[in-house]
Amino acid sequence: MDMTVTTYLAYLLIAVPLTIWVARTLSRNGRVFLVDVFQGNADFADAVNRLLVVGFYLINLGFVTLFLRSGRPVLAARGVFEQLSVKLGIVMLVLGVVHLTNVWIFNKIRTRSRLDTTPRPPVPPNDNVQPIAAAEQTARYGY
Repeated sequence: MDMTVTTYLAYLLIAVPLTIWVARTLSRNGRVFLVDVFQGNADFADAVNRLLVVGFYLINLGFVTLFLRSGRPVLAARGVFEQLSVKLGIVMLVLGVVHLTNVWIFNKIRTRSRLDTTPRPPVPPNDNVQPIAAAEQTARYGY
């Protein structure tokens, strides 16, 4: 008995809700991080968060759909589990890579924005100041 269609259905019934759950979890918990990245601008952070969720859905559900096809028929229950484990494992790895890439990019943005807002010192660092000759220092400051 060919169980390929059963494998496809089980794969979709697991991969699609898994993608939705990950997207919602990242959106809900990532909001605080985005607000910090965008220096307290909550409206902008929420807009970026929604755009990220849409992009996340498009990329991951597109990958799930493209990865649905199987090269060989599934003939037994053992084959169903073997194909599901490979397919779902790869989908989870892709979800993780997409998530870590997003975090890395926004951490870079956050680091750069913090460097841009760091106040500059009122005087140049000591290695840029010309040293005063000892005789001039004695004349000027008395020591």
